[in-house]
Amino acid sequence: MALAQSVPYSGNGVRRAGGHAALVDELDEQVRVVVRREGVDPQRDAGAVRHIAAEVVRAHDERSLTGRVVPVADPEAMVGEIVARVAGFGPLQALLDDPEVEEIWINDPSRVFIARHGRHELTNLVLTAAQVTELVERMLKSSGRRIDVSRPFVDAMLPEGHRLHVVLEGISRGFSAVNVRKFVLRATRLADLVELGSLTPQAAAFLDASVRAGLNVLVAGGTQAGNPTNS
Repeated sequence: MALAQSVPYSGNGVRRAGGHAALVDELDEQVRVVVRREGVDPQRDAGAVRHIAAEVVRAHDERSLTGRVVPVADPEAMVGEIVARVAGFGPLQALLDDPEVEEIWINDPSRVFIARHGRHELTNLVLTAAQVTELVERMLKSSGRRIDVSRPFVDAMLPEGHRLHVVLEGISRGFSAVNVRKFVLRATRLADLVELGSLTPQAAAFLDASVRAGLNVLVAGGTQAGNPTNS
């Protein structure tokens, strides 16, 4: 196993200047008010949430010209952050959107790990216990599953095909443990796997012949080897 590295990652869980965090919270609440008023389902219509967020940020920037409020340093980034909070999975959304990230796990709110190219890395994302609880509730709501003391372990599928595994707080140490294994498709043909170095040409030829002959094929390998995907 590769040694964990600390890598930078932005998101609303990262510790930042209080002024920015307060501004995000303020605009976030304004967007939620409009979303509720217009009856928008954030989970189903992220486009509508983005449009509302863009209008809220634009209106705020117009007010900033009078000097009454602080301007938004990066309006586009602000809109993206608000959309992630309202319609996505908050501080984890940037990781879920990153095509290089293969897996995300949270065993402690202050230590969020990812796997990228088979290497485990410690991000600088710092969450609170409340944020982890909210993330779990939102993820399970999107999948139609639930978790409680009668069912302290749950496996679910997220909208993008990512696999979610949660262990309830109390069963795990102190906090709910969360693992997301992303569906990352980098190869659709045996030739692609050979090019990536995952298979030798000989192994690819053997698998091709086996499938054509209708033979049963058992796919086995270590964690993050892509066994279910290749199956």
